[in-house]
Amino acid sequence: MKLKALLICITLFSASFLSAQDDFQGVATYMSKTTMDMDGFGGKDMTPERKKAIAERMKGMLEKTYVLTFNKTESSYKEDEKLDAPGSGGGFRGMMSSFTAGPQYKNIKDGQLIQDQEFFGKQFLIKDDLEKLEWKMTGETKQIGKYMAMKAVATKKVDEMDFSKMRRRGPRDDDKKKDEKAAKGDRTVSAFGKGEAKEEEKANDSSVVASTEGKSTDIMDEIDIPKEEEVVAWYTMQIPVNNGPGDFWGLPGLILEINSGRTTILCSKIVMNPSEKQEIKKPSKGKEVTKAEYNDIVKKKMEEMREMYGGRNRGGRGGGRR
Repeated sequence: MKLKALLICITLFSASFLSAQDDFQGVATYMSKTTMDMDGFGGKDMTPERKKAIAERMKGMLEKTYVLTFNKTESSYKEDEKLDAPGSGGGFRGMMSSFTAGPQYKNIKDGQLIQDQEFFGKQFLIKDDLEKLEWKMTGETKQIGKYMAMKAVATKKVDEMDFSKMRRRGPRDDDKKKDEKAAKGDRTVSAFGKGEAKEEEKANDSSVVASTEGKSTDIMDEIDIPKEEEVVAWYTMQIPVNNGPGDFWGLPGLILEINSGRTTILCSKIVMNPSEKQEIKKPSKGKEVTKAEYNDIVKKKMEEMREMYGGRNRGGRGGGRR
């Protein structure tokens, strides 16, 4: 009990000391690791050895280092890039390099988030409001390096184009989706009168026939992604800024660790008030779009690629995709 009281006193002293410094700056290094569900990857024909080899090649995409430069109200979050080994840029990894994310700027005071994003050679500035999470404090604490960290949890909406959350929709998912559509249809019919219900059923029948004449043109119909997930954060009041890695923020101290879905982000190093301070700049080059507009652009491009490569496969030796 005495130790906990001492730690709280140290935390409060550190918080008041840093708050008194109007021009203080910090640089935090984070290690991000995402695990991939390989069970449903590649279908039944792919051997475990082949899956393991692919997972190893994708390791560089799923394990990254980021640097957060922050002050009281602003931050810049960007990947600490490393040169790829020769021959490692082909295949899926080469395609994913077309989704290059540049620096991410957050302004806590103004509630602004700006993402510098390159997509297939085009530069975008994704501007949106910071998402406010309803954090709940649990009272749990643990030590992360030399900092006392406190636990908070929240539920966060998942970005529909977050590739780390996606998986191929399986037969069970398709059956579930059909059941959900059928249930919705039943509720719709029951809301109509007897004569109106028949007209509604005819409209539903015609839409089913139209959809079965060819494959769905929406690539998202083949992908399963959760709508929301629980986020666990560990923050320290010894650094009293309500900032953190990525788009996470809103706690009374710097977030040192995030666990969200299959992704863990852990702070490995913090330098407070470095001798050479870095200017935190707003990204300014590129076409300005909202997150929703950018997602629409990505979906359309994915559909174009699907039709292009799908057409090649249908006319090639493979006899079409399975």
